[in-house]
Amino acid sequence: MTIRHLKIFVTVAECGKMRKAAELLYISQPSVSQAVQELENYYGVKLFDRLSQKLYLTDMGKLLLPYARRAVEIIENTDKVMKNAGEYSTLRIGASVSVGTYLINDIIDKLEESIDKIETSVVVNNTYIVEEMIRNSKLDVAIVEGMVEGNDIIKIPLYNDELIIIAGNNHPFYDKGSINIEELNYQKLIEREEGSAERNQYERLLQDNGINMKKVWSCTNIQAIKHAVIRGRGLGIVSKMSVEKEVEDGSLRIINVNNIKVSREINIIYHKDKFISRLILDFINTCKTIKF
Repeated sequence: MTIRHLKIFVTVAECGKMRKAAELLYISQPSVSQAVQELENYYGVKLFDRLSQKLYLTDMGKLLLPYARRAVEIIENTDKVMKNAGEYSTLRIGASVSVGTYLINDIIDKLEESIDKIETSVVVNNTYIVEEMIRNSKLDVAIVEGMVEGNDIIKIPLYNDELIIIAGNNHPFYDKGSINIEELNYQKLIEREEGSAERNQYERLLQDNGINMKKVWSCTNIQAIKHAVIRGRGLGIVSKMSVEKEVEDGSLRIINVNNIKVSREINIIYHKDKFISRLILDFINTCKTIKF
């Protein structure tokens, strides 16, 4: 069994077809089939089931996949380090939506000021998606808000944020400034998409208190949420740092809910088995120097 076997296995698992894996790896389809068969013979297990012209991982295949990914990544990282000693390569950074909108550019600007030879690629998505990309070695490091699950992810606290209710100036709550939580019952809500940290935390709190808001919009974009709230489509649940400008100009108002405060950590995250290169360490240290 070699690293080549594992790389072929991972590619087949990700695309579900040996023909596609062969194209991606620039080898013949029989070579892919042979490598998978040799790997199955080596471990004495079946790694794939074929159903309707597509391959699906067996339970043993699912068990092997994360270890195979880690092994391939370690070898590839070793090659990069040894072949480019003293040089920086591309750092793959993930950011949740609020972080990607309001924080990540300041961090990258500071990183580029302090490091000459650096290239970055950035993916902005909700926390759940970014977390999965860290697990699947598609990102090196990320900054996300809200809850991160699993013992395979290392978290470094960076900043404490607050989730708030916002209202536009034509909403009845705008002039109140503060309300009791019961007043949120059956109010229209402009909400974040499934998997966002806002939904996970604030909406769980509402459910725990028996509050049922009417969800009329679902948005992946914070600006879209703010615009809909400003136009009177409903209330919004957003990060406090995302509405500073609108609160200052009066187009939005933070509605304080009596005796309720929802705080959340913004964390730097990476996989526990990730090789912490000099570049990743520089990124982490740079994040710690930013004043939020």
